[in-house]
Amino acid sequence: MKIKSVTCHHLSAPVERPFTSSRGWLYKTRNTCLVEIETEDGIVGWGECYGPSAVARAFIETQLAGQIIGRDPFDVEVIWEHLYNRIKDYGQTGMAIAAISGIDIALWDIIGKATSKPVHKLIGGAFRTEVEAYATGLYFIDMDRVTEEAVEEAQKFVSEGFRAIKMKIGLGSLQKDIDRVAAVREAIGTDIRLMVDANHCYSVPNAIRIGRKLQELDIDWFEEPISPEDVDGYVEVTRALDMAVAGGENDFTRFGFRDKIVRKAMDIVQPDVCAAGGLTESKKIAAMASAHGVECVPHAWGSAVGLAATIHFLASLPDQPPCLVPQPVLLEFEQEENPFRDFLATEPIVQKQGIVAVPGGPGLGIEIDREIIKKYRVS
Repeated sequence: MKIKSVTCHHLSAPVERPFTSSRGWLYKTRNTCLVEIETEDGIVGWGECYGPSAVARAFIETQLAGQIIGRDPFDVEVIWEHLYNRIKDYGQTGMAIAAISGIDIALWDIIGKATSKPVHKLIGGAFRTEVEAYATGLYFIDMDRVTEEAVEEAQKFVSEGFRAIKMKIGLGSLQKDIDRVAAVREAIGTDIRLMVDANHCYSVPNAIRIGRKLQELDIDWFEEPISPEDVDGYVEVTRALDMAVAGGENDFTRFGFRDKIVRKAMDIVQPDVCAAGGLTESKKIAAMASAHGVECVPHAWGSAVGLAATIHFLASLPDQPPCLVPQPVLLEFEQEENPFRDFLATEPIVQKQGIVAVPGGPGLGIEIDREIIKKYRVS
């Protein structure tokens, strides 16, 4: 079996209700870069790249695709090492690794289809047949109603069956953030798990100040409190707080995670399989985290392809820590408007009462609707 072609699809769709993150980025469109790899005998695998889609597409088309034509897709780790070392001089992090991630996921999809096995069977097996989803939302949309809007959205997620919710903070006022989180906690009660995500918008002192207040509201974890490159700052924040500190969605490869894991700079690492190096590298990151007593809860953002890959990855992770009544592994299920999450797969990935089934079909276990690609593809 040999790889015949590599095709990138840059998709873009308008967002009816633009939303803002903790960093002030206004999302007016949803974008993704899908990687389609076809073998000489007609097997097609799909992958996804995190980050600016046009950049990922350019990286693959100009730097990576030519390196894998004619190669055996079963040599997935050999290909990963070849691509990484090929671009090491200028691509140890960022979009270069996101581009490799999309290729890697597509290769695993091919291997699964060729062997009639789901991806999780190929990367170690499934510890579980379903995962618990948490709703990511409560962005900033109507700045005149940020608290009321957050309460309404949180209550909606609970009514849909979610038992865990992650909300944005970072309004520029620590008190406004605390008041907003407190209002959500009061509205959903203490039985619902609640996490906060600051998108690295605080300084170390302010992260510690607000973190100590958040602890009183029974927050599960404080995600990306400070800038991702400040490892010493993460150590300081993590040591100062009793609740878990999480981060890592902006880190790449096992080399990028190494210092944060070894130094226990955070309690939870969050590699994104579409960014950190694909399934091949994410498994190594998770193994390294496990060896140092650090939890791994992957970040997820994008289309049904990346979501499916993340679910297979989660299925292959052991309980953290293993015990009589383990804490359920959590799947990030982002809830803002996204046609690529909801319509790209002919049978969408859905949650029922906060639970998502692990796909059991060959490869990623989803079929791609090419009409959606045609509708949203950027020339």
